[in-house]
Amino acid sequence: MIRICSTEDVPKGSVISADVDGTPIALVHGTDGNFYAAYDECSHAAVALSEGDVDGCTLECWLHASRFDLRTGEPTGLPATQPVPVYPVEVRDGDIYVSLTPSNGVTR
Repeated sequence: MIRICSTEDVPKGSVISADVDGTPIALVHGTDGNFYAAYDECSHAAVALSEGDVDGCTLECWLHASRFDLRTGEPTGLPATQPVPVYPVEVRDGDIYVSLTPSNGVTR
């Protein structure tokens, strides 16, 4: 697990972009209160998901409104049909840690 930032750096309902050992990560504080990490590129159009909108445990791409379930990486709204990698997240002592081994088995 790699430390990304403090929980205070990601307000509830927001997303930030982080480069973790060369892997672009969208780090999300869902409106459900949980933290999530996904590969920071839409599987439909190669744009940053970290520029999208958060709703519960989903992230919506800003370009074509594809939606992704941050628990599974699966698209829940077209036009995306392929999942994005999602990564395990741990919160320890107010800090957010991410593993670069996708929890859903999807690689980029």
